[in-house]
Order: sequence, then structure tokens, then C-alpha cells
Amino acid sequence: MTDTESEILKTLRQLETEATRRGNVLPLLQSLDSLTRSLPRDADPDLLHYLHKRSYEKARIHLEGAQPDPGTCPH
Repeated sequence: MTDTESEILKTLRQLETEATRRGNVLPLLQSLDSLTRSLPRDADPDLLHYLHKRSYEKARIHLEGAQPDPGTCPH
């Protein structure tokens, strides 16, 4: 896992915590957008897909090494 992917995972976990508390998630969403833009073009295509579609739970599960449940997206 790259440093950027580690930072994304950390931010995704913080996002879930703040969302559960009904805290301010805007800074975390902005951070995820910035981190996503900083990923190289040859980054994991599944991770890029989840982040671009804002499927943050799937992105977290993927980064943790598990297989997220398939959605309705034809990807």
C-alpha cells in the first residue's frame, strides 16, 4: 500500500466515525478529493472507480484487503 493509499484509508475511517457522530464531514470529503487527484494514473483501477463514484465504504473495504459486495454499476 502506498503512502497516499494509507492516507486515504485513514481518512475513510475518520469519515465513517464523523458520519456516525453526525460531525462535520466536509473537510474529510475535501481531503479525499485531493488525495484521489494525487493518485497516479496507473493506480488500482478498482480503487479509482470507488473513489470517483464516491463509494467510500467500498473503497475502505478494498483498501483493507477484502472484496466489497458488487453494486449495480456495470464496472
